[in-house]
Amino acid sequence: MAVPPIPPPLAQLGGRPFSFYPAILNVGHNEWIYCSATWQDVLVRSTKTNQEVSVPRRYLGEISPVDAPVMIVGLRAELEYRAGAVWPAERRVIEMPRAVNDTPRPRIARQPSDGPVVVGIRIENDSRSRVGKLVVGGVALGVAGCVLAITLFRGGVIATRAFYAPSMRADLPLSPADNYSAVVRELGTPQSTRWRTSAEGEPPGDYELLVYPQRRLYVILMGHGRTDARYIGAMDWNWHPAHAVDLAGYGSSYRLLRELPRF
Repeated sequence: MAVPPIPPPLAQLGGRPFSFYPAILNVGHNEWIYCSATWQDVLVRSTKTNQEVSVPRRYLGEISPVDAPVMIVGLRAELEYRAGAVWPAERRVIEMPRAVNDTPRPRIARQPSDGPVVVGIRIENDSRSRVGKLVVGGVALGVAGCVLAITLFRGGVIATRAFYAPSMRADLPLSPADNYSAVVRELGTPQSTRWRTSAEGEPPGDYELLVYPQRRLYVILMGHGRTDARYIGAMDWNWHPAHAVDLAGYGSSYRLLRELPRF
């Protein structure tokens, strides 16, 4: 006695209409109703034209869990309807016109098959060579750009626009507790001194500058008046911070020195 085929998952839809995705080609209306099934095929009928089509079971995929706006039944491959049956869709390639003096290319014989057609593609050696040359050329251009940028910066062409953050170059035996007398004991008498009161918008405080040309340094004291001024750091001969100290409640004095106008 013949055993009846196992009903496909599509049978659970009963008389509810559904659509295939992707849609079967060469069929104008993509709304179907399940009819019956065999061991190999599932018979469906178009709700618009009543056309019946047998779809091989192996191409049926999952059913969407929701039916808004329409129930979807997935297909494992793109199918087309031709010669009264459903087949895997074939993508035809249009051959471009040959150039002058070009030889005709041999056609690849195609055998009818239910599965996709696999065509081997050979990567030409010259393609790999061109890619390698492009990579090498890109690296060479990058290195040349870096060298040019460093050359311009060190030559002073763009150095004036770059952020200058030198390391501390002066090793001075001074601390934030040292006043004018302590600086003189350590470094000697300065060649000259200058006093400056900060203007509006500048770092607050009164500043005293001690000039040491033999060391090519400017020693900076800050406080409220000369008797209260204490050491906060030193600037080199180009007015860049050369030595900084840690100020209580402020941190390093480097930022304060960097924002201090020359005087």
